[in-house]
Amino acid sequence: MGLGFNADEIFEMAEQIERNGAAYYREAAASVTNADDKTFLVELADMEDGHGVTFADLRKNLASDEKETVTFDPEEESAQYLKALADTRVFYQKDIDLSSMTGILKGAITAEKDSIVFYLGMKDMVGGTHGKNRIDAIIKEEMKHIKLLSSRLMATTK
Repeated sequence: MGLGFNADEIFEMAEQIERNGAAYYREAAASVTNADDKTFLVELADMEDGHGVTFADLRKNLASDEKETVTFDPEEESAQYLKALADTRVFYQKDIDLSSMTGILKGAITAEKDSIVFYLGMKDMVGGTHGKNRIDAIIKEEMKHIKLLSSRLMATTK
């Protein structure tokens, strides 16, 4: 039973991860009363929206041959790994505490780390012409999110 992921499907999963992230940050923003925290979370949601647009652009520009399976993975370990991450780990089906900014930040840091792991795996599954440089740029952005979230968490817990 093959999963048969191709670049189109992988970018679709990445778009969903970004939509989930944006929705999480907007839901978190709605749950806080501090205006500065609310603004911070909405800005993160907007950044996730931008990443989703990047993946949508990559997907839109795929040639028909790029929509075919692009990796040799006879045991389908990479595809199963990516599917498991996309389905259950990244901004989805998490028990995240939205009752406090500390809980929101800790949950977001975990989800951002998971998204980086997904994107690193994703890079291995798409060929060189499929936007690896753009994926690298998004990984760097996600790393910046972790830095922002960690700084905010340190300031919140002082």
